[in-house]
Amino acid sequence: MNAQEALRKISDEKPLVHHLTNYVTVNLVANVTLSTGALPVMAHAAEEVEEMAGLASALVLNIGTLDPGQIESMLLAGKKANERGIPVILDPVGVGATSLRTRTAERLLSELDVAVVCGNAGEVATLAGLDAEVRGVESLAGDAQSAALQAARSLGVTVAATGPVDYVSDGGSALAVSNGHALMGRVVGTGDASTSTIGCFAAVAGAAGAETVAQALAYYGRAGEVAAGSAGVEGAGTFEPRFLDALAALAGDPESLDGNVRVEELSVG
Repeated sequence: MNAQEALRKISDEKPLVHHLTNYVTVNLVANVTLSTGALPVMAHAAEEVEEMAGLASALVLNIGTLDPGQIESMLLAGKKANERGIPVILDPVGVGATSLRTRTAERLLSELDVAVVCGNAGEVATLAGLDAEVRGVESLAGDAQSAALQAARSLGVTVAATGPVDYVSDGGSALAVSNGHALMGRVVGTGDASTSTIGCFAAVAGAAGAETVAQALAYYGRAGEVAAGSAGVEGAGTFEPRFLDALAALAGDPESLDGNVRVEELSVG
């Protein structure tokens, strides 16, 4: 499903996307979901996550601000999502930086049927068992393409390694997405919100394969390009609201993406 088709379906269906996410970035994540045309919910209490996952069309798990209660809530929500057959998208924020984050990501991948893992190159490389440097929640790793392919093969899920170019692989194929702008990296939460955008697309696609994930990231990156080119954008502070506007404008006029989505199929050895 290409980006235009997905955005039209999101507009028609208004899927509910359930997030258990990073409290540092929850507002941006919710607004990006809404701007894309879906409905965000950020329920995290163990007493209600199963019920909420029972209403949702996709579940996004983000380990950016972990605590024991949140981990258990993620497992409860994830198992309910698996029962219902809705896609689970995992953002392994900072995995490799601390043992808690690494153990939690491994536990979620072991106990849940995760459809997509989306993280930066260092996080993805860590999950693939490759050498990577993660400082805090930022990655200093290099080869995102190799990390995505190897992680997809070792984990058996679709993997996106985001960066200046995003690489997406299901282990058998690989795609490169070159949409985006450097200002996106200046706003805290744009990585978290890209995972949410994947959740919106997966909610209506019926599957979360490499093409769906790549198209979601291309739409997201194209919005960054449009926002950066808007009048009055001087830096991160003026970029963020224009970015939300651009997401909404593209979602409202999917045909404007024609010729502006840069997704390239790569050869896989």
